[in-house]
Amino acid sequence: RGFVTYSNAAKIDCLGVPAGTLDAHGAVSAETAQAMAEGALARSRADVAVSVTGIAGPGGGSAGKPVGLVYFGLARKDTATETARHVFSGDRAAIRRAAVETALELLAGGVET
Repeated sequence: RGFVTYSNAAKIDCLGVPAGTLDAHGAVSAETAQAMAEGALARSRADVAVSVTGIAGPGGGSAGKPVGLVYFGLARKDTATETARHVFSGDRAAIRRAAVETALELLAGGVET
């Protein structure tokens, strides 16, 4: 299954991300990426799920969360969920491409810190 949950409401409704997590940490955070991956795993028949949440630009960044910041979650059945943080450079298309490639790498081999 695939879930596209761009808005906070979609993250809550489709994946069960707690509103408190979004309020406390924001949509772009390790905590939200973890909750997204765990929610996707719980709402599918999959054995593994990956989540991606970030700021691809061109706007929307801040000093604490710059454009290019992306968090990933990797949830597997009967295993603790892992998260990873990356800051990618380039334009929106380059950041999105790098995020997709990283998500696929995580699915293939797990999180490298």
